[in-house]
Amino acid sequence: MSLGRQMLIAAALLAGFAVAGTGLVAWTQYQTADRIAENQRQTLLDRLNQILPAAAYDNELVDDTLALDAPILGGQPPQTVYRARRRGQPVAAIFTVVAPNGYSGPIRLLVGVYRSGELAGVRVVGHAETPGLGDAVESEKSDWIHGFQGKRLGDPPAQAWKVRKDGGAFDQFTGATITPRAVVAAVKRTLEYHAAHREAIYAAPAERAPDPRPELANPANERGGADVR
Repeated sequence: MSLGRQMLIAAALLAGFAVAGTGLVAWTQYQTADRIAENQRQTLLDRLNQILPAAAYDNELVDDTLALDAPILGGQPPQTVYRARRRGQPVAAIFTVVAPNGYSGPIRLLVGVYRSGELAGVRVVGHAETPGLGDAVESEKSDWIHGFQGKRLGDPPAQAWKVRKDGGAFDQFTGATITPRAVVAAVKRTLEYHAAHREAIYAAPAERAPDPRPELANPANERGGADVR
């Protein structure tokens, strides 16, 4: 067999393997796409239910969304709001919020607010704060974040929506005041936005939410994929 013929056969074999490999990857992706999407949806729902129990509403929370362009909520628009209803009546709204002034960068939050204006709960879903200091904002690291539950505008008074070091009602962490200060301010801004736009938030027709952000769809990205310092 000539050298040229050998090279032609080898090239054909390589091309065949490449086509077969590409086809196998495409087939696997096609077969698992629905399962991956459902897993991401369930992960997002689990996160939302950490703030608002499933028994509190009877609509499809993940699908009843509104996309906002609200700079006060931080981050790049659209900021997604998940709306909970029971028997067609508004129950609560869960906002995706960014506190832009954390010690090591933006802190991403989910802030749940009942229609009455009472906080259902707050969770940190992405940050780059210092391990052992600023990361106490995570519910897995301390109970600090649970202290927001049941608070509202006026409770504490407006001037007390600060950390204690600044004369407010909220504890700070030893050696890490900037992180809780940023979270407290972001939660207060969310309450103010909800109070100002409550009726419009619940009345607007549902919009298709963008794909869940990685930190919402994958718990492994708790810190949003950022370096931890």
